[in-house]
Amino acid sequence: MKTVGAFEAKTHLNELLRRASRGETIRITLRGVPIAKLVPAGQEEQKDLRKIVRELREIRKGVSLGGFSLRELIDEGRRY
Repeated sequence: MKTVGAFEAKTHLNELLRRASRGETIRITLRGVPIAKLVPAGQEEQKDLRKIVRELREIRKGVSLGGFSLRELIDEGRRY
């Protein structure tokens, strides 16, 4: 995957679009931080929803609210 800065992407947008139309994926960064990805049209990332749900459930295991209820936390946040 090619990486280009935002200024270069703006300057050479036509070339980058041609490359993407040929199947290349291009990452665009702003000050070295990835902010966008230019991919060929029709190329969608496949997401395994069952895997995502399993991972979320695994992350939630063992997490507590420290004795507070969710409602108490919501109400506390609304005071500000």
